[in-house]
Amino acid sequence: MIDLKRTISILEDLVRFDTTSRNGNRELVDYIANYLHSQGVESTILSDQTGLKANLVARIGPENRAGIVLSGHTDVVPAAEEGWLSPPFELAERGGKLYGRGTSDMKGFISCVLAAVPALTAANLDLPVYLCFSYDEEVGCLGAPAVAHYLKALRVPPLLAIIGEPSDMKWINGQKGKIAMRCHVQGTAGHSSLAPKHVNAIKYSAKIISMIEDFAEDFKTNGPFDYDYSVPHSTMLTTMIHSGVATNITPESSAFNFEIRSLPEHNAADVIAQLKARVEQSILPEMKAVSERADIEWEEVFSYPAMGDLTGSEAYEFIKDILPAWGGKVSYGSEGGVFETVGGIPSLIIGPGSIVQAHKTNEYIEIDQLQQCLMFLARLIAHLNSKKKYVADKKSLPVS
Repeated sequence: MIDLKRTISILEDLVRFDTTSRNGNRELVDYIANYLHSQGVESTILSDQTGLKANLVARIGPENRAGIVLSGHTDVVPAAEEGWLSPPFELAERGGKLYGRGTSDMKGFISCVLAAVPALTAANLDLPVYLCFSYDEEVGCLGAPAVAHYLKALRVPPLLAIIGEPSDMKWINGQKGKIAMRCHVQGTAGHSSLAPKHVNAIKYSAKIISMIEDFAEDFKTNGPFDYDYSVPHSTMLTTMIHSGVATNITPESSAFNFEIRSLPEHNAADVIAQLKARVEQSILPEMKAVSERADIEWEEVFSYPAMGDLTGSEAYEFIKDILPAWGGKVSYGSEGGVFETVGGIPSLIIGPGSIVQAHKTNEYIEIDQLQQCLMFLARLIAHLNSKKKYVADKKSLPVS
């Protein structure tokens, strides 16, 4: 068994690090690296250009086998909202629940993995386990591509990635992708009494937003569909808008954000291209007819790919016997799509805690969820050593 008390102690340490995405995460990464070193495990640090943020990769077990990735992100969302009953960056226990920012999303999983390290090192694994902890997942999976490239370049890349996002310890075999966009509409300003002589940036923003809603309605009616998702089709909507300076001035500029969350089989980039083409054909000429200064610019804020269904794959055949209850597919994002599309590593999601508790005041994780995660990790360790003669893929080396 893996020590629950050690898990909670590590979680208490991790929560103390304010790794809100706007901050660095290097102190937390150094904490993990030092902890692993104390257990005889060395780490590879993949820093960003500033050195303030970093991914960590560590291997336990042989390097000549295709093993398993345990992946978690180290950043959290802000905790500035009112209503916290205890300081958000201090772990507090109440009624079998552990409160604090990141407890569920997803420092609880990282704590379980770190608490399992003594068991992993003692197991003398025949297949390796890779511990991968990334930065800036919450703002677009910014750190994960470097991890995926690193793993792909190994002599024998991993067979499977387990993403520890909160899933109530059920296993998830699909996740939507996302493209977040910002549209800048440039009009012309003037006295509102002379409105026809100017290009009203809000007016044309509204027309584009209406087009976005048309796409959304088409997805809802015509699909594609996958009813394993709670929302069985892709979605598209406007999320933020900024414009105007006074009630008697025609707005000169407008900017709004929108997103598409797409099923794995739905090409989101093509949808964005179609939207741009329609705007270029029907809206921009109308603006230019009033003023040549009028313009529309597009900016991708961030994007991450969808995670496909790995059932039927070799990776699924390897892991299926120890999977917990099935939890369907999810509309929220994770790094699973990055591992799959960038690293060529099939992925699934299993993690303690509930997504319902993530990103909100008084975020918590139930202690029982941590215990369930530790039991799953114990089963995984035993499973890895039960596959002594398993050859994970054509790149794997035979057991001597």
